[in-house]
Amino acid sequence: MYNISLITGDGIGPELSESVVTVLNTINDKLDLKFSIKELQAGDIALKNTGKALPDETLDAIKSSDVCLKAPVGESAADVIVVLRRMLDLYANIRPAKSYPHMPALHDDIDMVIVRENTEDLYTGKEFAVDGAGVALRIISEDASKRIAKYAFETSKQRGQKNKVTCVHKSNVMRLTDGIFSKACKEVAQDYPGISFEEMYVDACAMNLIRQPQSFDVIVTTNLFGDILSDESSQVVGGLGMAPAANIGDKFALFEPVHGAAFDIAGKQIANPSSFILSVKMMLDWLSQKHNDAKCSEVASKLESTVHDVVKSGIKTKDIGGDKTTKEFTNEIVSRLV
Repeated sequence: MYNISLITGDGIGPELSESVVTVLNTINDKLDLKFSIKELQAGDIALKNTGKALPDETLDAIKSSDVCLKAPVGESAADVIVVLRRMLDLYANIRPAKSYPHMPALHDDIDMVIVRENTEDLYTGKEFAVDGAGVALRIISEDASKRIAKYAFETSKQRGQKNKVTCVHKSNVMRLTDGIFSKACKEVAQDYPGISFEEMYVDACAMNLIRQPQSFDVIVTTNLFGDILSDESSQVVGGLGMAPAANIGDKFALFEPVHGAAFDIAGKQIANPSSFILSVKMMLDWLSQKHNDAKCSEVASKLESTVHDVVKSGIKTKDIGGDKTTKEFTNEIVSRLV
């Protein structure tokens, strides 16, 4: 039995959370993999109701769970996910970008992963004013850089595809901070002779993600660059609705869709839940590795192939040109999952 904490979120978050609970309950009932789900508040709703975007009871429940799922939250997102990443030392942000059928991808053979350092860079929020100017501190350390580089090489090794890691930085301008990151990645690369290593400036990488995204296997980069590039890679494969994400540390992990709360379509039951469902797939893979649980790995593969088969058959939600509601699309998933 795995105890899952679920932040139900804002905007379309509750609708997507309902889909995920339906999928998890189906797995629980039909595929002999047991879950206990505790639904929690965090974000704009929690801020309004409790005065805190991340209430103490929510944080305590997350810490006592085996793993966390988080639906998108609203304007208070930085007070939720950024805090959780740093508090729980979820140093690796993992964002796959993969082509799926009948999605507006630039190419049908894209399959890459962006591994983003998740605790440092400008996202530490260390900003202050000096003589009418704003100053932000960019913190890049050798230890954090080596840690994320190792994670990237291990990811490429596990994928067993192109066996390539691309280190993305801007050390020709930010010579100290990105110089530290580049040097750390090169040093770690020496421990993985079977995996090819290349470096690329972030502007060139942004261009090549459009021009030849199939050439990438694993991209490793710093926090801000990774945030931007992963949104770009998601759009390259057809949009954020198919883009899952993981925040992983040595002891705990949190999984979430890449996209935001989409208040403009909230409550309309037209949002594509695939990103959150594929985040569940990533969660199952992580549980499999952490607990040496082959059943989790088996169900993860089945879940991903089911999503693939559903979209391949042309079934889509209304927000991406289909005619299915969020619930109807979810029902298509669970009917084929058993």
